[in-house]
Amino acid sequence: MTNIPVKTNRYLLFGLIIIGSQLTACYNQKKTDHKIFHYNEFSGISSLDPAFAKSQATMWPAHQLFNTLVEIDDSLHIVPSLAKSWELSNDRTTYIFHLRNDVFFHDDASFPDGKGRKLTANDIVYSFYRVIDKQTASPGSWIFNRKVDSLQPFKAIDDSTFQLKLNHPYQPVLGILSMQYCSIVPKEAVAKYGVDFRKHPVGTGPFQFVAWEEGQSLVLKKNPHYFEKDSAGNRLPYLDGIKVSFYDSKATEFLLFRQKQLEFINDIEASFKDEILTKKGTLRKGWQGTIELQTSPYLNIEYLGILVDSTNQLLNNSPLKYTKIRQAINYGFDRRKMVLYLRNSMGTPAESGFVPMGLPSFDSSGVKGYHYDPAKSKQLLAEAGFPDGKGLPTIKLQTIAIYADMANFIAKQLEESGIPVQVEVVQKSLLLEMTSNSRTVFFRASWIADYPDAENYLSVFYSKNPAPPNYTRYKNPAFDVLFEKALAETNDSLRYKLYQQADQVMINDAPVVPLWYDKAIHLVQPYVKNFKPNALNLLELRKTKLE
Repeated sequence: MTNIPVKTNRYLLFGLIIIGSQLTACYNQKKTDHKIFHYNEFSGISSLDPAFAKSQATMWPAHQLFNTLVEIDDSLHIVPSLAKSWELSNDRTTYIFHLRNDVFFHDDASFPDGKGRKLTANDIVYSFYRVIDKQTASPGSWIFNRKVDSLQPFKAIDDSTFQLKLNHPYQPVLGILSMQYCSIVPKEAVAKYGVDFRKHPVGTGPFQFVAWEEGQSLVLKKNPHYFEKDSAGNRLPYLDGIKVSFYDSKATEFLLFRQKQLEFINDIEASFKDEILTKKGTLRKGWQGTIELQTSPYLNIEYLGILVDSTNQLLNNSPLKYTKIRQAINYGFDRRKMVLYLRNSMGTPAESGFVPMGLPSFDSSGVKGYHYDPAKSKQLLAEAGFPDGKGLPTIKLQTIAIYADMANFIAKQLEESGIPVQVEVVQKSLLLEMTSNSRTVFFRASWIADYPDAENYLSVFYSKNPAPPNYTRYKNPAFDVLFEKALAETNDSLRYKLYQQADQVMINDAPVVPLWYDKAIHLVQPYVKNFKPNALNLLELRKTKLE
């Protein structure tokens, strides 16, 4: 095994820390007695409307501002939220939800006298119809596709009882209802603010909106009327508010964290990893005692997507239209070395299927993926008509800047197998637009679980789904049959087997190149208490304290 050089910014990092006090004045953020939780959103936030909560950056504030009927707890179980209980009909197509009677929307000018009114079942009906309304143009409109009754899927039986009617039994539906897309919003606020609801959100969540200066900061304050209480009867949340900054420099973000201007950092910039973490993923001695490292399994897979729609003209002259070329790419680089050197062991090499570790249906022996085998890669190239890569056109891989090192690592190793890859770095917004509209053939992507069921991952390859989530435009009738059988199966063990079989069918076709199953990585200030990571890496602040 050859030694892989790792870029290090040791002197730059510590030089920046020495002069970093200059940033404090610019940041103009003095500590007060108020318990304000500060974090930086490197990616920026495009909307505060939960109907557009398609990325982690938008899911995090949505989780503070809104509630859903049900939610996911730390053990990945579905638990009550706005609904205190529910029942399922004998034919498993009708759910009856009984709502809490102590939930109020945030005080807002859209209500009479500015006082938030009580939530009712009609708000659930309105919010769900709004998500699937074409005029809303929500990227989450697909979540109810072919799942709910076509005539009256959502119904308010009375103010505190909501009915959901499916067109066939669908086991993962409660998970879908926990998604931020299914957050409950008041009709009055949407009507008053129109498209500006994206920057003037009104919900029932533990925090309420104060101000958002796009690209500068977002400020939320404690909702004094929030319905949840702790075991001692104290009303949640404990924090007075949240302030989000939007520095697009990870160096700046890290400096602010070191100066205790931020309460935590989500993930660590690649050039800083070697300064903070050992190759085994533990804190180096110099950092122990001054910060806390939190890691946990994270239901996210990092992968490379490949457009496989044979009707798309982009594939006419692309070697990626051949299954064996896609398989050769999968065999042509060392995932284990990549995770060790570029991720400091923060993740697990994805050598099974698309469904990641952490889900109960995951079974590495049940789904056989790809491992590093350059000889196999060259064999597949030859079988595809390109011995040693002769005559193989250069393949363009499009990624965003923070994954450039990873893409270059893969490209370098693939070149050794005879597969020429050119890495092109593009803006994140452009890459999202291109993948959504089938304008790129080979692209870096990730899929974060919206809810803890393998269906959420395999839906990415269901032929009847648009993009999102089916960015590769994958279509295989054998996969679809297994996927549909799994959704109708009520026995968990049997459903998991069907998931694994579907995953294997897709992996064999290789419309994706799985890279690693992720871990959530948080650097946290020692004075932050009751701040726990979770497998969905959802920012949970209801019980967080600053001491």
